[in-house]
Amino acid sequence: MIDTHAILDAFQFRHACKEFDANQTIPDAEFALILEAARLSPSSFGFEPWHFIVVQDQRLRESLKEHAWGAPLKLDTASHFVLCLAMKSPFLAADSPYLPALMRDMQHHPEAVANQRLGFYKQFQQSDFDLTDDRKLFDWACKQCYIPLANMMTVAAMRGIDSCPIEGFQQAETEAMLAKQFGVDLHAYGLAYMVAFGYRKHPAKAKTRRAMSQVVTWKSSSTDIDS
Repeated sequence: MIDTHAILDAFQFRHACKEFDANQTIPDAEFALILEAARLSPSSFGFEPWHFIVVQDQRLRESLKEHAWGAPLKLDTASHFVLCLAMKSPFLAADSPYLPALMRDMQHHPEAVANQRLGFYKQFQQSDFDLTDDRKLFDWACKQCYIPLANMMTVAAMRGIDSCPIEGFQQAETEAMLAKQFGVDLHAYGLAYMVAFGYRKHPAKAKTRRAMSQVVTWKSSSTDIDS
């Protein structure tokens, strides 16, 4: 069992690293572990609505700078730089051919079970969560993509590796560049976020968070119910 202090130390260690030591490179085995944490992450219905692009080519990194205002210093100094693509309706619509194939070939569900799960998902999509247009469905997929983001950053911190999640980019312009330079099919995928990994160049500031009492409310008996 992992020691409690080791877990909390990792969360205290992790911060949004603005500049990395460009002379330090994450060992291959360590970064493989980070990616494995992403691959093994949970997702709603187990649909894994993500794809990760690790951008190590300096020319491609340079091309990202134009429309990613939050990324230039990280692109210049990070050991590894990752783009997370979220699936769109060609994969995630209730009648998509991807879903029954996923359930059959990867999740190994019998046909009757797969059909039942697809029925549940269709209800979830059409009424429970009202994912009835392409933008809503993409936003829902992006929410799933933040689970592997958190897992990658936590595993990195546990290994003494820094990270920085990045949403500072113009989405339409960046995606157009991804289609042109990276060959991304924008009909099937959209950019959820970027994230940089490496080793900090400067010491981190002390972590600040709201008190536990400000972020958690317990409802353990009827007397706790608000009037």
